[in-house]
Amino acid sequence: MLSLNHPLAPVRLLAINHLKNIMETSKESIDESFIKEAILTRLGDDSIDVVLSALSAFEIFKQHFSSEVTVVNLLNLFRRAEPSKNREWYKVLEIAAGVLIKEEILSENHHLANQVVTQLLPYMVVISDDKESAEMKIAVHLSKSGICSLHPLLRGWKEALENVFKSTKSGKLIGIANQKMIRLLADNINSGDPSSMLKMVEDLISVSEKEAYNLRQKVTFHVIMSVLVGCCSSLKGTHFPFAMRVFSLLQKKIKKLESVITAVEIPPEWHCELTLDRDIPVELWAHYIEQLNTGQMIAVEDSVLLVFALKNFIHAVKVPQCFPKDDRWWNPEQLKGDSRDCLHLLIELFETILAGTDAVHFRVLMNLSIKVHLEDVFQLFKFFSVLWTYGSSLSNPLNCSVKTVLQSQALYIGSTMLSSQKAKEKHQLVSASSPVVISLLINLGSPIKEVRRAAIQCLQALSGVQSQFQLIIDHLVPKAEEITSDATYVVQDLATLFEELQREKKVKSHQKLFETLKHLLNCVYNCPSYIAKDLMKVLEHVNSEVVLSHLLPMVEKLLEKVQKEPTAVLKDEAIVLYLILGKYNEYSASLLHKDPVSLDIFMKAVHTTKELGPGMPTIQIAALEKITKPFFAAISDEKVQQKLLGMMFDLLVDCKNTHCAQTVCSVFKGISVNAEQVRIELEPPDKAKSLGTIQQTRRRKMQQKKSQDLEPVQEVEGSYWQRVTLILELLQHKKKLKSPQILIPTLFNLLSRCLEPLLLEQGSMEYTKQLILSCLLNICQKLSPDGGKIPKDILDEEKFNVELIVQCIRLSEMPQTHHHALLLLGTVAGIFPDKVLHNIMSIFTFMGANVMRLDDTYSFQVINKTVKMVIPALIQSDGGDSVEVTRNIEEIVVKIISVFVDALPHVPEHRRLPILVQLVDTLGAEKFLWVLLLLLFEQYVTKTVLAAAYGEKDAVLEADTEFWISVCCEFRVQHQIQSLMNILQYLTKLPEEKEETIAKAACNKSESQDEMLQVFNVDTHTSKQLRHFKYLSVSFMSQLLASSHFIRKVVESGGPQILKGLEQRLLETVLGYINAVAQSLEKNADKLTVKFWRALLSKAYDTLDKVNALLPTETFIPVIRGLVGNPLPSVRRKALDLLNNKLQQNTSWNKKLVHSFLQLVPVLLAIVQRKKKELEEQAINRQTALYTLKLLCKNFGAENGEPFVPVLAAAVKLVAPEAKEEKNVVGSALLCIAEVTSTLEALAIPQLPSLMPSLLTTMKNTTELVSSEVYLLSALAALQKVVETLPHFISPYLEGVLSQVIHLEKITSEMGSASQANVRLTSLKKTLATTLSPRVLLPAINKTYKQMKKNWKDHLGPFMSILQEHIGVMKKDLLTSHQSQLTSFFLEALDFRAQHSEDDLEEIGKIENYIIDCLVAMVVKLSEVTFRPLFFKLFDWAKTEDAPKDRLLTFYNLADCIAEKLKGLFTLFAGHLVKPFADTLNQVNISKTDEAFFDSEKDPEKCCLLLQYILNCLYKIFLFDTQHFLSKERAEALMMPLVDQLENRLGGEEKFQERVTKHLIPCIGQFSVAMADDSLWKPLNYQILLKTRDSSPKVRFAALITVLAVAEKLRENYIVLLPESIPFLAELMEDECEEVEHQCQKTIQQLEAILGEPLQSYF
Repeated sequence: MLSLNHPLAPVRLLAINHLKNIMETSKESIDESFIKEAILTRLGDDSIDVVLSALSAFEIFKQHFSSEVTVVNLLNLFRRAEPSKNREWYKVLEIAAGVLIKEEILSENHHLANQVVTQLLPYMVVISDDKESAEMKIAVHLSKSGICSLHPLLRGWKEALENVFKSTKSGKLIGIANQKMIRLLADNINSGDPSSMLKMVEDLISVSEKEAYNLRQKVTFHVIMSVLVGCCSSLKGTHFPFAMRVFSLLQKKIKKLESVITAVEIPPEWHCELTLDRDIPVELWAHYIEQLNTGQMIAVEDSVLLVFALKNFIHAVKVPQCFPKDDRWWNPEQLKGDSRDCLHLLIELFETILAGTDAVHFRVLMNLSIKVHLEDVFQLFKFFSVLWTYGSSLSNPLNCSVKTVLQSQALYIGSTMLSSQKAKEKHQLVSASSPVVISLLINLGSPIKEVRRAAIQCLQALSGVQSQFQLIIDHLVPKAEEITSDATYVVQDLATLFEELQREKKVKSHQKLFETLKHLLNCVYNCPSYIAKDLMKVLEHVNSEVVLSHLLPMVEKLLEKVQKEPTAVLKDEAIVLYLILGKYNEYSASLLHKDPVSLDIFMKAVHTTKELGPGMPTIQIAALEKITKPFFAAISDEKVQQKLLGMMFDLLVDCKNTHCAQTVCSVFKGISVNAEQVRIELEPPDKAKSLGTIQQTRRRKMQQKKSQDLEPVQEVEGSYWQRVTLILELLQHKKKLKSPQILIPTLFNLLSRCLEPLLLEQGSMEYTKQLILSCLLNICQKLSPDGGKIPKDILDEEKFNVELIVQCIRLSEMPQTHHHALLLLGTVAGIFPDKVLHNIMSIFTFMGANVMRLDDTYSFQVINKTVKMVIPALIQSDGGDSVEVTRNIEEIVVKIISVFVDALPHVPEHRRLPILVQLVDTLGAEKFLWVLLLLLFEQYVTKTVLAAAYGEKDAVLEADTEFWISVCCEFRVQHQIQSLMNILQYLTKLPEEKEETIAKAACNKSESQDEMLQVFNVDTHTSKQLRHFKYLSVSFMSQLLASSHFIRKVVESGGPQILKGLEQRLLETVLGYINAVAQSLEKNADKLTVKFWRALLSKAYDTLDKVNALLPTETFIPVIRGLVGNPLPSVRRKALDLLNNKLQQNTSWNKKLVHSFLQLVPVLLAIVQRKKKELEEQAINRQTALYTLKLLCKNFGAENGEPFVPVLAAAVKLVAPEAKEEKNVVGSALLCIAEVTSTLEALAIPQLPSLMPSLLTTMKNTTELVSSEVYLLSALAALQKVVETLPHFISPYLEGVLSQVIHLEKITSEMGSASQANVRLTSLKKTLATTLSPRVLLPAINKTYKQMKKNWKDHLGPFMSILQEHIGVMKKDLLTSHQSQLTSFFLEALDFRAQHSEDDLEEIGKIENYIIDCLVAMVVKLSEVTFRPLFFKLFDWAKTEDAPKDRLLTFYNLADCIAEKLKGLFTLFAGHLVKPFADTLNQVNISKTDEAFFDSEKDPEKCCLLLQYILNCLYKIFLFDTQHFLSKERAEALMMPLVDQLENRLGGEEKFQERVTKHLIPCIGQFSVAMADDSLWKPLNYQILLKTRDSSPKVRFAALITVLAVAEKLRENYIVLLPESIPFLAELMEDECEEVEHQCQKTIQQLEAILGEPLQSYF
């Protein structure tokens, strides 16, 4: 296996030989498939020796291979063989050929035999003169091998080759041998079986199609090419199936070498050879092989041989006998078999030669081709006619394409050849029997400019020649430029030329024109259909009776063909038919009644429904589309028109094709029809007229019941109604209808027949009714586009049966029918108003019950249109002359609106608003909007409330109100206001209670009816409903006026200005109604209905509010002034409320208005100053008046202060304790004072002596303040505004103010920090602290402090907060000037602890912290220079000998707070504290001394607190030390006192533990950091470690934690202290106290974590 595939050839040879031995001896059993694969693989070896050995092995094992495998593998050897390079190949091929020939299958399998021949043929072609060469030996061997007898193609080649050898000299051997082979093979193909030889030709062609690379392949190609050309013709003629395939190959090869083949120069002496019908010359073969051997100009040599092959092909193609040479047209559509193939070949041959005519040899070939095939000039031009026109053929019968380039080249050649023709030939070529002129004429309409140019050039060559077409040629030639530029010019020009024929005056030239046209049209009959198509396109605009009558036979012929053989109709023929049908137009329409045949043919076309091809319309559609408006109008005979109309309607009835129906519809829509013609079509078959009236209809009904034989009648009736329906459908969209009123009686007649019970029983006539109604509507709209009346001479009113339309509505249940009827009635209302008014209520009642309930756009439009059309007729009927008529119409309108309102719940929600708006718009909103609203309220009161479920009434009312507002806001604001006034007036006229109507019925009935329109009928409603109705009406007014919709409407309409004049009337109406309701309230004060009247009055006032909001201020002020003087307190209060609302609007007022407002001040003061005891209500009015004055002052006081000075004086008097006013009035007065003071500013100063004492007295009355938060807020507001406004004038009252503020702090703090009182007080404190100067405030603070000492608990904190804030805002210069004063104050204040030494330490500490915070606020504002003496002063104050020890507590607390605030800066002053700190630490250390530090029972607690302050202060000093404050001396001074504190168990175990962990250990840790010196760390660490040996486990535990704290602070620096620490830690590891031992272990673990190394090695 490995050896067979070894890279070395000798090894592979040994392996294959070994395999042969095995096969021969059969010693070993080797797999058969392996042997086969091995042999076949080695047959493809690179080494020839291996291939030879494999070949011999193949022969041994041959019986194991199939014939196909044998042939394929051996032929592969022939493909690979290169005998010229290695002669050994000769042996291989000999053996291979021997094996192949022995294959028996070749005689049976022709395909394999063809394969063998095509593969061996290249080796049989002679390519060398040397008889001893390997190539020649193979060729000879193959010829003798038996292959020649095996296949019919090579029969006789063995003998032929032997003869060539015998008779030929060595120099000419190649050429003669190849010539002989070509003849022999061609003859064998021609004489063989055509079908098998065609397969052989295909195989040879497939070989030739492959690219030839070497000498053998190239020579073989040319030999095969010559053979193929030779086999195309025989004695019998051309074999066209061969010829087609061969030329396809030849054409492909020529195109490939196109650039070379046209550039090659063939010597002139060879040109003669190109014209002869001979084989390729011997010399050419020898020269070709010689050139190939040298490898020069191979493409050129190939090209020369291809030119000779083309020459031979031209000779080989013979025109068949069956070709119709003498016919006028060579019609490709009629040619069959060889004739068609011949024409195809001639076209392609012509195109191929024409492509190379730049070369001389191609021009020689062109001449040869014409000479051989088209020698006769007439045949040549018939051929040219095909080339000129075939490009437009859609059916392509020749299956070839004539491209535009070829077409234009052929035209130019034709032009040249026509110019060179003699007169006689020209005359014949121009005659009607020649295709030339027609072909050229249709080319003038080509879309290609170059084609048109060439065609006109041809015609120029023919101009002047006498013929039937001379008139056209001479007419067109001068217009060459226009024709060339515009493709459509020739069509228009011919139309102009033949237009004269349509004129009535006959001129001499008419006859000539007529004859020319006749000859042109005759050409359509015998020419190919594509030419007829193009000719008809050129004559597209040539129209007349003559044209149509000449073309009718052609139409008839084509229609017959369509009927009989629709599949045989060519696409071009179909287009011809369409184009000829186009001649049925307005110019030829008159022929239809002159020549009935033309009408019959047209009818026939209309009834031809066959489809002719995809994308093409049927003949029927094409014909129908010819019935255009001009065509129909041009038909002078009405009978013909009637026939066409009847035909179209019949088509609609019978046709099942939707496209046809659509076309009929569009045709009918386009044409102009007389209504009389349609009326005839609508008449029943028996022409029996239907009777119009209902009585006559009933009579006919009775007669029809008696009739016996109904079935055939029903059938006729059914088809009749179908036809009527279709005609009516067409009339729907018909615009061009003359005298449409003619149809009206017929349509009413049809409508009355539709309503006959017999027809109704047979089936639904609803659709027909709808169509009739729609047609009537369309006719009405046409006769009266503006909806006005129609003159009697056009349409008589009596012919219009409105009762029938109403009856149609009543009898029908179909909504669509109702719609159509209502729309019609709406239109008729404008035309014949009297007729419709008789039925108006029945129309609207029906609408309410049916149409309005439907939810579709169409129904909605129907309602709109009906309302728009019918109601104006009703309104216009009121001329205004008679009150009775007006009232009568108003009552009808109320009923109509009532119908709509009643139907509303059933109307789809989204339709309700548009329907009502449309209704009111049409009626007139100014007159009837209020009626609609009242009816809506009535509906709610009587129906909606009862229907609404319990608990849903509010939601229902809200939704309804929203809807009512939406309805109102669809109309102008003026109309809405007018409607509201109408409603109020109507409500005023209604009785208070229903019982009144019963009592007064007799006397007032007629009177009330005359005065009042009956909208809400009191008689038919209960008292409760009456009250509800009134309440709802007033309530709605209020909601409407406040709604955003209404306000937006006012703004959009131009603002309140549009209400000018109306607002006064509205206000008067509202006030009038309020007055009426107030009176009713008084009347009914002792009745059960009193609640209702109160509620109604409240709603009326509410409405007044809303009106007020709309009032322009100019009107508003006088109105209010009047109302304020009203005797009723409630009215006065309401007026004040209205005024307040107005003042609260953020509006800018002009000076005139401001003056008007200020004039109200005295009036309001009069209300405030009423001193006699009034009712409670009066107090409310006084409060309201004070509030109004406050608002007036706020709005106008800044610029107009003077009028408000009396207001302040009056308010001050009210506040005075002696006035003893009501608390609420005083509260309002205080608020008024606050506003007026802040506004008047300096003008208020004179009132301060009266105001401030009263104010402070009020504030001292804590009980009253606490009982009413509003009162408290009022007092605070007044005080704050006074302080804010006049801070420089309140110094006499400042102590009192401070005292009251501090007192009130406790009250407000209990209310909560977010309470309004607390916020106000905080603001007041801030005002005091920030607005007063220190000169004024500090003395007052001093005095207040002295007074407050007695009651310090609740008051010192708020007091200090004022001072702290004041210091915070003090400027530095002021602080410096007042520093001594403040220092004295603080020294006194800081003595607080010493003065209260026995009080609760926590309380004292809290107060002390307020003082210290205040002092620190001052300290932070001092410079170092000013602070230092202050600090030492405080230090001396604490340390003086006789000073109480409690001062030390205060000082160290202060030092701690200052250290926290000043941070690093404090170290500048802290140096003096080191020794005192150290001493004090030792003095309070109970482990060192037993003496008490404080002379007090609370000594331990005080000592603990002192220790805490010291340790905290030291911690902060160490923490913020950046200037190396902790020198060695200071560190040593502090070290031991601090470390010894670990043993100080002062205050007990718990206090000790807390002090150590929270204060001492952080302090020592930070102390170690602040040292920053390892020389000091060691003693510190050692001293701490010594404490671990203390007898107390608590001390040891504390020391252990301290060690860890130091280590955590020093981090890796602690490593230097570790050696001395280890022994102590080791001891503690075995401590007797378990807690200490555990802590020691923890400490060691944490030390390891801090230092990053294990400590076990140290132990």
